[in-house]
Amino acid sequence: MSEAVQSSMVDQPSPHEVQTRIVVGYSPRPEGQAALKRALTEAKLRAAALVVVNTAPDVDTAELAEQLTTSGISYEIKTTANTQDSAEELIRTAETTGADFIVIGLRRRSPVGKLLLGSNAQKVLLDAACPVLAVKADPDAD
Repeated sequence: MSEAVQSSMVDQPSPHEVQTRIVVGYSPRPEGQAALKRALTEAKLRAAALVVVNTAPDVDTAELAEQLTTSGISYEIKTTANTQDSAEELIRTAETTGADFIVIGLRRRSPVGKLLLGSNAQKVLLDAACPVLAVKADPDAD
C-alpha cells in the first residue's frame, strides 16, 4: 500500500493539454540518485510531471521535496510501505497515473550477479506496460 507524502503542482498544463508523466523509482542509494537525476532531465526536456515512488520509507523526504521544488518540475512523491514489492508499486503507479515511461536505477553487480538482473529491475522491465529507462549509477558513487 502506498501513500502520497508530498505533492506540488508547478507549471500545470491548460485543461486542453495532456501532460506527459514520468514515474521514477527513488532511494537514497547511488542507483536511486541516478534514476532521479535522469528523470529530472527527461521531465525538463518533455515538460513532464514526475511521480516519484520513494522505496525507502524510513528516509525523510523533505530534502527530496526541496530538490524537486527547486527544479521547477511538477511532481508528486509517493512512499511505499512495502519495500519488498517496490517493483509492483512502480508498475501500479505507472498504470494508475497513465505514465509515458518509468525510470529505474541499476546497481553494479558482481560477475555472478550479472547472470541475474536485480529482481526488482527485472520485474519492472518485463512486466511494465509502458517503456522503461534503466540508468546505471555512477561507478564512483558506491
